Amino acid sequence: MVTPTISTMGRQGELDLRPRKLDKNGQRRGGAREGAGRPRKKGRASEHHQVRPDLDANKPLHVTTRVVPRAYGLRRRDTYAVIRDASFIAAAHAPDFRIVHLSIQRTHLHLIVEATNRVALWKGMQGFLISAARGINSALAKRTHRRQRGAVFADRYHTRALSTPREVRNCVAYVLNNWRHHGEDRERTWKLDPFASGVCFGGWKELEHRVFGFRPPPTYASLIVWLPKTWLLSTGWRKHGRIDAFEVPGGDE
Repeated sequence: MVTPTISTMGRQGELDLRPRKLDKNGQRRGGAREGAGRPRKKGRASEHHQVRPDLDANKPLHVTTRVVPRAYGLRRRDTYAVIRDASFIAAAHAPDFRIVHLSIQRTHLHLIVEATNRVALWKGMQGFLISAARGINSALAKRTHRRQRGAVFADRYHTRALSTPREVRNCVAYVLNNWRHHGEDRERTWKLDPFASGVCFGGWKELEHRVFGFRPPPTYASLIVWLPKTWLLSTGWRKHGRIDAFEVPGGDE
């Protein structure tokens, strides 16, 4: 059935009087209407599916990726072990991609990475996330005694390029001390977050003044991260001072 209707304004501002088809229920087909389109997902919005901009190999990236609710509780020994393995696999399969800093929180991961281009970032993160997801599903299956399948990470990861020494310094402090931001340090005797790569970091203010040394237990296997190659992440950030191990970062990331 076809009926003439006034639908929208045309390109030049005139009314569009073209006929619109009606479906079997007498409803108009096509055009914007209430309730149309894919249902909105519950919870936190994911990243928009847009082409990522080209990368500057001289600028490190802050990457944040979140897990789905069934995988909440990443700060456990079994998930720590599989994420540690995943960081090694990512470097092995993407030589132009390096995870320099890594922090594991209950519902998300923070990484500071270097990548020579957009393809290197994509391959490195793909290898890391696929390996981590398989390991996390396996760890969840052992805990629950039920087979675990499906996505572990919620849609797309978020990236932010770090362009200045101050940005890099603040971001490193944010990532390595992120446990203090979320209150995970309360009633803990740890000086550094055992679920982050801070044990391998030589830029702590306390090391400069020899206030104390960081000696993890003999059985502790630190996260696998790589030495930075960019000037900003290796040297430039130090222009704004070393990072206090007890600094509590702000922000809402």
